[in-house]
Amino acid sequence: MTYVRRTPPTSRRMRAVARGAVPVGIAVVDGLLVNGFGTGPGLWIALAAAGALVLRRRCPEVVLLVGLPGMYVGHLAFAPLIALYCLADRRRNVAVGAVGAVAVALAQFLPYPVTDLPELAVDRETLIMAMDSCVLAAGALVLGRTARVRRERQRELAEGREREHRLLAERTLSNERAWLAREMHDVVAHQVSLISLQAGALQVGEPDAATVRSTAGIVRELSAKTLTELQHMVGVLRAAGGPAAGGPAAGGPAPGGPAPGLAPQPRLTDLPALVRDSGLRVTLATPDTPGHWSQAVERAAYRTVQEALTNVTKHAPGAEVDIRVQPLDGGLRVDVRNTADDGSTAPLGLPGGGHGLIGLRERALLLDGTFDAGPEPDGGFRIQAVFPSRQTF
Repeated sequence: MTYVRRTPPTSRRMRAVARGAVPVGIAVVDGLLVNGFGTGPGLWIALAAAGALVLRRRCPEVVLLVGLPGMYVGHLAFAPLIALYCLADRRRNVAVGAVGAVAVALAQFLPYPVTDLPELAVDRETLIMAMDSCVLAAGALVLGRTARVRRERQRELAEGREREHRLLAERTLSNERAWLAREMHDVVAHQVSLISLQAGALQVGEPDAATVRSTAGIVRELSAKTLTELQHMVGVLRAAGGPAAGGPAAGGPAPGGPAPGLAPQPRLTDLPALVRDSGLRVTLATPDTPGHWSQAVERAAYRTVQEALTNVTKHAPGAEVDIRVQPLDGGLRVDVRNTADDGSTAPLGLPGGGHGLIGLRERALLLDGTFDAGPEPDGGFRIQAVFPSRQTF
């Protein structure tokens, strides 16, 4: 069995904390180096600008406003530039970033106090200072806009791949339904017709046996009803399979007529009904409040639980099952564990193709998630899947 290597949640949290704390630490060191360790307004303003970087992703405008005095009074450089970068990265409006860049350039160029401005001479040194201020502000602005454009491009590529996968899945589903319709017509319908034919021969061949005639009549009636329902099902499958499978030429619905639709896809809210109909001893724990997970994630979680219950029904119908569906770092985690079979219920002896767990692993990998399954020390079995959040823009 192949195991998928997962990154521990603790490591992910540590990396997230590091990404948030490193810019703040750099800005604090910058303020201390420029202003020294002595107390004064410049140092306090610089430290306030560094601390405001914690909110740089949510409120970049506010962080930039707090950082500008730190650049002007406390000669702080990193905090305002990081705030300007986040402003250009997080806001679609270019004018907002341009105004922020002009403010940063002025805070870098203007002398403190501003009353010393008339003393600046239009010379080589002043021009170099002005150019440095403009280059710093423009550099942060361009880097932020570049990061935003790159992220939007990646999002468009991801949406394009997802759209292609959806179209491919729909085409595959159409082909499979058409194939199933042909198989049902060629094999099952033929067998049911033979049953009906044999029942008719039995009814005619034994005119004196009332019980046999009655049984044969019931069998023939049920066979005819089954055949009628089967033909209706074949028509639905052919209609869903497209013109190649069953348009008007193939006996499908006429144009403009009602077209049967696909059944609604299962979600997390359907798990209680699934557990109730399984006939097993199951403990289910699901999120108390609905999350903002995509349909693909919820459907994958439902199928994981469904396959796990199917395996328990096949191999350990007397076991106890514990199902936990929990939010995890914006995603969803599914844990299904069952105890060993207590022998109270005889196994059904159903055949197993061995493709269930493989299909679950492939479904998880398609969603950039992880999947793990294996026996427990107490004789039970466990299945664990983690599906990351799919953000929509």
